[in-house]
Parts: sequence; C-alpha cells; structure tokens
Amino acid sequence: MNPLILLSVFLVCVPVAGLAWSLLTADHKGQVATAELLSRGAALSGVVAPPRTSLLESIGRRLTPPAYVAFLDKLLSLAGRPASMPLGKVLGSKLAIGLAGASLGIYLAAVGSTPMMKLAGIFLLFLGYFIPDLMLYSKGLERQKAMQLELANTLDQMLISVEAGLGFEGAMARAGENGKGPLADELVRTLQDMQVGRSRRESYQALAERTSIQELRSFVQAVVQADAYGIAISRVLRIQAKVMRVKRRQRAEEKAMKLPVMILFPLLFFIFPVLFIAILGQRLSTRLSRSVANSRLIREVKDDSRFPQDLLKMGSPVTTGSSLEAWTVHHPPPAAGVSLPSRRPRGLLRAWALASGRRAK
Repeated sequence: MNPLILLSVFLVCVPVAGLAWSLLTADHKGQVATAELLSRGAALSGVVAPPRTSLLESIGRRLTPPAYVAFLDKLLSLAGRPASMPLGKVLGSKLAIGLAGASLGIYLAAVGSTPMMKLAGIFLLFLGYFIPDLMLYSKGLERQKAMQLELANTLDQMLISVEAGLGFEGAMARAGENGKGPLADELVRTLQDMQVGRSRRESYQALAERTSIQELRSFVQAVVQADAYGIAISRVLRIQAKVMRVKRRQRAEEKAMKLPVMILFPLLFFIFPVLFIAILGQRLSTRLSRSVANSRLIREVKDDSRFPQDLLKMGSPVTTGSSLEAWTVHHPPPAAGVSLPSRRPRGLLRAWALASGRRAK
C-alpha cells in the first residue's frame, strides 16, 4: 500500500472528526443564558418551546440503547456534568467520530492486503466510537481522586464549625463556600437540593450516587443514620474525620510500598544496562582489541618458517604455564642464526620467546 495515500486519508479524516467534535461540544454560554432568562418570564402561548437539538443528537439518541444512555449519564454525573458536554452532544459526537473512524477503517480494510491492516481498520472503527466514553471516564476518574484527597480536610472544617455552634447544614455551607474543588461543588449542590424541597435523606443519597468514593458513601450513610436515630452529629463527624485521616495515611503508606515494585521495570531496562556498559565496556573493549591483535600476529607468524609451527596447534602443552619447562625440554631453542619476529611476541609467541631464552629484535 502506498504510504502517501494512507497519510492523506489520515490527514483528511482526523481534521473532520476534530471539527465535528468542536462544533458539537462548543459551549454556547450566551445562547444558554438567553434561553434561561426568556424561560423565566410568562410565555405568550402558555407553552414553553422544547430545546432545539441537532440532527446528529437526535439520530444518536435514537440509535443508542436506553441502558447505554443511562451508562453515559452515569459517566457524566461522575465527571461533574460539564456544561460543554451535555448528554445529547455526547451522543452526537459519538456518532460523528464513529463515522469518521468507520470510514478510515473501511478504507484500510479494503486496500490492505495483510490481516494486520484489516485488524487496524476494525480497531479504528471501535476507537472512533468509544473516544467520548474514554474522555468522560478519564475526567470522572480525575474528579473522584480530587474529591478523595479533599474529603479528610473538609470533614475537619465541618467538625470545627459544628463544635463552634453551627448546625450541620451551616457547616456544609461554610465548607462549600470556603473550599475549592469538586467536593465543595457537590456540597453546595446538596444544599441546593434541600432548598428546592427535597428531603435531607434524598439529598444525601443523591450525593452518594454522584460519586464512586467508598469513604464518602460511608460518611453519607452515617449521617443519614444519625439523622434518623437522633445521634449527635458532632460525634459522628469526629469519628468520621478520624477514620478519614487514618485511611489517608494508609493510602499514602500503600503507595510507598508499591514504589519499589513500580521502579523495578525502569531500573532493569534503563539503568542497569547503562551501568553494565560503563563498568564492563572498557574491559571488554580491551580484551577484544587484544584478541584481534593476537589473531593478526598469529596469522603473520604462521607464514614465517622460522617459528615452530607445532606451537600454534590447539592443545599444545605450552598453552599452560605449568608445562612450559617440559615443553622446552622436547623443543630446544632455535639455532643462533635464527632471529625472532620483529614485533614483540604476545600469547603463544611470548611463550616461545621465554622457552628459547631470547628476546625479539
């Protein structure tokens, strides 16, 4: 397959998908505010016009199963329901990006001659459809982690406010006003639910449903039970704040215990090889250069008739230093008129020089 054609198709499909995503997830704050202000007044006809939806939103809502729509709504709730990503736009963006990924995947599967190209096309099809889900899941996970980190400090602030004389709702309002982050926003939303007429139990349970943190769920359950049985809320807050601090310390210790295991992979594959190269590299290079020099010298000596050729045979007794004296008995030194090679002998040549009792010229 021509790489230029593949690159051109990729460069066309990706901008189209990005344009569709930007148009569908744009935050039209002015239009939303105007529609909200107009809806507060009395309608002339007595009927409020339904909100306008785009074609992709309506098609995506019709094609998506109700159970999957509920799952996406749960992901949006965990992500904080951002104003730029309502449920309708998420469904429309899934359809648009899925069509872009499907077009690119079908093209790769059609022109690809190998099974890997066809698998890549199927992968692009599913990836384009599930990209909004992955984005919502990632954003919700980050938001839940931030709430988990803020929970212990928020409970301490509420405990101080209750012990100072405020009620539980007043302590929640103070923590929501002074705090920053998703947990403070959730507390403010819970108070707003109470102000519009929902009961305390329903508001607290809605708070627990909007989060996936087990500690916050247990805190809400304890508050509901204390409200039902008339237990002092200051005692509940004191116990829950202590438990949250202990769990926060345990999570920090757990992360510290996991650190040696997590650092093992980069240590084995990135740090140890560098150390081995730095420590053993010089010795290996020296041995390699010596072996190359010795092999060259032996090749030169093999062509020299003045050198005893049986010394070069494998298994010669001169290869061991202990049998050097025995070898000199059976191999007398060369005659006085025979001169050694001009290069200083090494290895086998050095043994022959020692056996002959003469030095190289």
